[in-house]
Amino acid sequence: MSRVVNIPDETIRPKRLDDFIGQNELRSNLRVFMSAALERGQAMDHTLLYGCPGLGKTTLAQIIAAELGVNLISTSGPVLERSGDLAAILTNLDRHDILFVDEIHRMPPTVEEILYPAMEDFKLDLVIGQGPGARTVKIDLEQFTLVGATTRIGLLTSPLRDRFGVISRLEFYSPEDLARIVTRAAGILDVELSENGAMVIGRRSRGTPRIANRLLRRVRDFALVEGDGVVNAKAAEQALARMDVDDSGLDYMDRKILETLIHHYGGGPVGVKTLAVACSEEVRTIEEIYEPYLMQCGFLKRTPRGRVATPRAYAHLNLISAAPGDQGNLCKS
Repeated sequence: MSRVVNIPDETIRPKRLDDFIGQNELRSNLRVFMSAALERGQAMDHTLLYGCPGLGKTTLAQIIAAELGVNLISTSGPVLERSGDLAAILTNLDRHDILFVDEIHRMPPTVEEILYPAMEDFKLDLVIGQGPGARTVKIDLEQFTLVGATTRIGLLTSPLRDRFGVISRLEFYSPEDLARIVTRAAGILDVELSENGAMVIGRRSRGTPRIANRLLRRVRDFALVEGDGVVNAKAAEQALARMDVDDSGLDYMDRKILETLIHHYGGGPVGVKTLAVACSEEVRTIEEIYEPYLMQCGFLKRTPRGRVATPRAYAHLNLISAAPGDQGNLCKS
């Protein structure tokens, strides 16, 4: 558990909602919910943020705390092994504080049950003692806001999910938004970044700000050591090529998944477990890290029988599809 009051100045995370780029509808809604909570003088409704890794769930939790002027207490689902761990955190919350639980879907069931009365009535039910002498004690809690973050909302139980008043999905970002994000980060990191250089990085960042900022730092290193320090389109393309990131943002493992699917299994369908073994990768990693972007780009599709490479994947890899009718209808990458 860590208590965060002020975000360090050197971080490139935005500190206010006005500095947060992208997710326009979500930002607009959050602004209304926060303003309403401040007008009422009450804690904001419990909020669940879900989406793929790196889209800004933690950043938004920090922004909510900063905008409301309250403390942020952060933890994660796997850390809360016993109900007493969560009880200790809840009893130490100040009025209107925000409790941020990352990977909330990994919280044990016994710990989750402690949250039910805490979220609804701001009370904590504890059992003291064992056997015939055991008794239940109710402890009043300060009004607080639980902000949960998850990459797999389907794994949350219905009783927990239904207790959130605000449920928001974070979408992948457009290349234009990512270009604006890396431009802002370049200013903080004191990197000379051209507009076309920002677009090159934005187009290859898989729709994810975390990846965009990581690529910016690595491109900066190449430009500093092997160039004149300026990150323009040419410098960005050369650096990203050295890191094996292609024009569509696919890296080595993305292409390995598609090539394995095409060369070993005739383009599919093939089960994800078989594909994971063939690629020497974990099933969960393929499902959560690689598949969402490959499917968003139209390179991969899920069917009841397994994963299938699309004509667009064949075209991207400069291969000819063996499926009937695909040869004349290949999509351009």
